[in-house]
Amino acid sequence: MDIKLRIEQSSDYHETENITREAFWNHYSPGCDEHYLLHIMRNHPKFVPELDIVAEHNNKIVGNVVCLKSFIMADDGNQYEVLSLPISVLPEYQQQGIGGRMIALTKKLASEMGFRAILLCGDPDYYLRQGFIPAETLGIRTEDNMYATALHVCELYDNALANVKGRYIEDKIYQIDKSAANEFDKRFPPKEIVVGTPSQKRFNQIVVMQKKAN
Repeated sequence: MDIKLRIEQSSDYHETENITREAFWNHYSPGCDEHYLLHIMRNHPKFVPELDIVAEHNNKIVGNVVCLKSFIMADDGNQYEVLSLPISVLPEYQQQGIGGRMIALTKKLASEMGFRAILLCGDPDYYLRQGFIPAETLGIRTEDNMYATALHVCELYDNALANVKGRYIEDKIYQIDKSAANEFDKRFPPKEIVVGTPSQKRFNQIVVMQKKAN
């Protein structure tokens, strides 16, 4: 498949928000808030516009990946800047390598920009194939000091996190205002909200797979 990757333009915003909505609707939870998160991320001071990438097929945007600066609060008391990475691909274009290509380009560009690592929460079945490893491997925990199966990390150069054991702190923007997200969703065509999909059940299983750090 002929896929072109490029930096997102402001004229793409509504289209990529709709793609994110389509990708996440009823996937992890009934409905979704991820398109609203994308909408408010772009004006956030920790948003990295140079890593806001879209995938096009026949001049149609079919995927988007963005990065936001976060940090690891290390056990030695220091903070180490890293990136968080939300990604979306239209359902009909998934499982064709598009997400992998966007992640690969993000890694390359982020490394060239001097970033240390990328962290995210997601399904191990996918992200382990994209060069991520369980964060627990490097002694990295969630903000509430738990080793989580869903938390993954990709070092952007050798030993980038070799001495950075600690807690991964996502930006507060991820704590979405549900009422604002619901209001934003009214800008899009109505969609049916479904509870109990297989992907929701899978996500719920992964989320609870965590253990307290020693």
